[in-house]
Amino acid sequence: MQNKQTSYPRSKIKILLLENISDAAVEELNASGYAEIKRVSGALGEADLIKEIKGVHILGIRSKTHITEKVLEKADKLLAIGAFCIGINQVDLRAATEKGIAVFNAPYSNTRSVAELVIGLCVMLIRKITDKNIAAHRGMWLKEAKGSFELRGKTLGIIGYGNIGSQVSVMAEALGMNVVYYDVLTKLPHGNAKQIRDLKDLLKQSNIVTLHVPSDATTRNMINEKTLGAMPKGSIFINYSRGDVVDLEALRNKLETGAISGAAIDVFPAEPEKNGDAFACDLQNLPNVILTPHIGGSTEEAQANIGLDVTAKLINYLELGTSSGSHTVPELNLPPQAATHRILHIHENVPGVLSEVNSKLSGKGINILGQFLKTNDQIGYVILDIDTELSKEAFEILRDVRGTIKTRMVY
Repeated sequence: MQNKQTSYPRSKIKILLLENISDAAVEELNASGYAEIKRVSGALGEADLIKEIKGVHILGIRSKTHITEKVLEKADKLLAIGAFCIGINQVDLRAATEKGIAVFNAPYSNTRSVAELVIGLCVMLIRKITDKNIAAHRGMWLKEAKGSFELRGKTLGIIGYGNIGSQVSVMAEALGMNVVYYDVLTKLPHGNAKQIRDLKDLLKQSNIVTLHVPSDATTRNMINEKTLGAMPKGSIFINYSRGDVVDLEALRNKLETGAISGAAIDVFPAEPEKNGDAFACDLQNLPNVILTPHIGGSTEEAQANIGLDVTAKLINYLELGTSSGSHTVPELNLPPQAATHRILHIHENVPGVLSEVNSKLSGKGINILGQFLKTNDQIGYVILDIDTELSKEAFEILRDVRGTIKTRMVY
């Protein structure tokens, strides 16, 4: 595909990458002929992003940059957003969908990094390594076995048995742990893990509980005073998922009374915008508590994998119209056809659009050599492969179709 000439020169595609996106992404873009790339080390607030977004075709972000409706209103040429992370909560998906802007992310690329760290935290917390480490740094020799245990034979309760949760499950079993999990969907267990249908039942039988759930109306504050009260005395709690799914004040109360013996938290309801900013939360200065700055998936390997994954999706969308993995533009994947020109048409999802497209093109004697349509609740997306001699005329016709949001000649 690299030899096919795109209708808009790759060298003129403006790309804005924020938040220290991996060099692997930039190298991949450069190798594909995209040279107009601007990199910004940190996140941008709404006002600054509105200034920067004008004329940008591709925007790359991570978790700190919020793409609001106001930003998208000023995005006059934006075709796609690449979220170089797992989550997409920071993007107004409704507004992006209405404007026909494809949004891609990398939901699986840092799975191993998070899973490894969770297992490491289980060891650190059950052995109370944090307390002994602090004592040693303060010049105190705290050599004792009291309150320190092995993971072998203990029960790990996993809340959310998706890509990360299931990999944690496999690694925990390899260490001799018993694994139970709770998920709103029926999930096939890995190894000898058992699905528990009731959340409180899982909490009651778990020595360690780890969360791997998204942030939505069903999960916000799901771990609170009541649910924490169901955990056995002396158990351990880990949250490396989303910051708003745990009531940190309630968790602090349980840690102070000893009902919960240790915790590790990586995500918080409010997080600083950039490195060096002040940070405060309810769990600071408590024994056997590990606090990390949202780095669960932050390894060199994960960032490189994310960079390659999202970049590949963006390039395929630019050069083929392939929208696989998009959360806004309906997913289509049509192989390229020889001796054709490809046109993409995004329109409001109203009855009769495809009929109008076909009737207007056929009325002008324009032959459609390939066509694929898919819709979601808001928009429809059509890929059309047109006879090369008539593609310019077809493009102009498609621009005038009722409900048109975007029309683009790919090649």
